[in-house]
Amino acid sequence: MEKRRPLIADLKRNALDDGPGIRTTVFFKGCPLSCTWCHNPECQEAGPEILFNPAECRNCGECLRACPHGAMPSGDPGRIDRKLCQSCGLCVEACPGRGRRMIGKFYPAEELARLLAQDLPFFKNSGGGVTFSGGEPTVFLDYLGDLARLLKEKGVHLNIETTGFFNFNKFAEKVLPFLDLIYFDLKFADSSLHSLFTGQPNAEILENFRGLVRQNSVPVLPRIPLIPEVTASRENLQNLARFLKELGIARLALLPYNPLWIPKSKNLGKNPEYRRESWLTAEEKREYLAIFNDFTLEREL
Repeated sequence: MEKRRPLIADLKRNALDDGPGIRTTVFFKGCPLSCTWCHNPECQEAGPEILFNPAECRNCGECLRACPHGAMPSGDPGRIDRKLCQSCGLCVEACPGRGRRMIGKFYPAEELARLLAQDLPFFKNSGGGVTFSGGEPTVFLDYLGDLARLLKEKGVHLNIETTGFFNFNKFAEKVLPFLDLIYFDLKFADSSLHSLFTGQPNAEILENFRGLVRQNSVPVLPRIPLIPEVTASRENLQNLARFLKELGIARLALLPYNPLWIPKSKNLGKNPEYRRESWLTAEEKREYLAIFNDFTLEREL
């Protein structure tokens, strides 16, 4: 994916949960992991995708007439046959409402930096900045490094939200010198479980985390997603807590499960196996918090 032009799924302005102050979060498309609970399913694939929202569909049939690939079933004109769809976007252009949306747009680094710099007054007055997220922004290290450099030249505070699955030396060369903060997700202590639920082992991820902690030039905040019956088992959380203590980590963030990703995934034509549709209960939160009572939490659950 590094050789492809990176597509941006979304630019989220006024973001308050992706670092200090008021921020603009850049969501890159493309990720080397395939987490079964992915909260940003529109960012997993590197290529463009069409999101169909049935609640906004007028069933007018304009998409059916516009599609040159026969990907709109005639008996159900709002839906998309994903096996035939080429993500050309003609159906999106033809849609008179908000039934479908193209996910993924390329910006040259200079253009995106200028666009993001429009929010500088908000950043400066709030202590905010830009956060790179996804997907996994480090998939495109050359592009990311250029964008980070351009933003840093404008005095923008930079944070990255990463899975930690990247080439450490290239990351340290291309991107790390421009960062002010790193949000580093830790999902499993056990590599076999990590492979089972994300599609990749975690030895490189854990070693990258150790390396970033050792370099001690940019603050690193570990973040643990609390996915019931997956990452949020007592054994896994205890093992992650032990791993962090051994490295002298005293502060972390716990990311509560959010079921709102499920309808978004379905609107992309995906069929996720993991489908918990409820939020964390108060009892679950108490259980998880008790495991990390020796740590300072970045925010409350």
